[in-house]
Amino acid sequence: MNCFYTPLSHQQLIQVEGKDAFTFLQGQLSCDLRDVVKEGSRLGAHCNIKGHMISLFRVMANSDACFLLRSHTSLAEKALAQLKKYIIFSKATANIETKARGIGFYGTDLTQTLPSLLDIAAEKLPTTPSHTLVTETGILCCIQANRYEFWTTEATAKSLLESLAQTTEEMTLEQWILHEIREGIADLREETSELFIPQMLNLQVFEGINFKKGCYTGQEIITRLQHRGILKRPMYRVTCKASETPQIGSMIHCDDKEGVGQIVLVAETEESGVYEMLAVIVKDRAEQDALWFADHVAIKLLDLPYTLDDRLFESKR
Repeated sequence: MNCFYTPLSHQQLIQVEGKDAFTFLQGQLSCDLRDVVKEGSRLGAHCNIKGHMISLFRVMANSDACFLLRSHTSLAEKALAQLKKYIIFSKATANIETKARGIGFYGTDLTQTLPSLLDIAAEKLPTTPSHTLVTETGILCCIQANRYEFWTTEATAKSLLESLAQTTEEMTLEQWILHEIREGIADLREETSELFIPQMLNLQVFEGINFKKGCYTGQEIITRLQHRGILKRPMYRVTCKASETPQIGSMIHCDDKEGVGQIVLVAETEESGVYEMLAVIVKDRAEQDALWFADHVAIKLLDLPYTLDDRLFESKR
């Protein structure tokens, strides 16, 4: 059985619930809540007025009036505080679901194994990225064909993990994050909050930005870049060999200029001491110059599994 699991202990859920939950989030997040309701989930950023991402969520629809915002634990409190600044004007509430637990699944035959593991009908299993299934015990989200997240209660997660330990092989959280990196899916940490606008993390690739839905916090800056500006710092997948783990938020340099990029996400590969990272880097420098960080540790570019629209890097004037 090619199926691995890991507790998603690095993440938490914020629940936004109430009559105005949809309208409130539609006016705050970069994604379109209509897509979230239709398909089940989307990546979505909560930005400040300058268009810089405070938080990056996976937004999941638990119902038409209840949405789950999955965030990194280091940012959950800050994310909640920012949402609460505006929610006081809405008939909705926002709270961290302290007893919610996530489990990640990875494997090549999950369509065969997940239904029995989670006791769901095979024909109901979501198989398209961002599609979800709300069950009696939780919410199952398809990230990619070979990766799923299941969010449930603390008690159900405990029981499920005990069962999985008997039948399924556990993977490390580091391996899970490595798959995120190889899929080019970014995440924010405390060190990188409010540093990047959504296009810098390639969020448009995953429909995490909707340019037609109307106003939301930071929308003017984000839309102006898309239609009138030039994206100078996209996100790349890179690798290095180092004696110590590269730190998220660390600066990347080239020989004649410092601070041409910054590390967003990092994980050690199957080879000890070799790391893969997502990093936002000045495009011209990334593609023409030798890059390094810390004590001149060399960084090399790797391919992403998707292609960015060339028009992002062209003048629209």
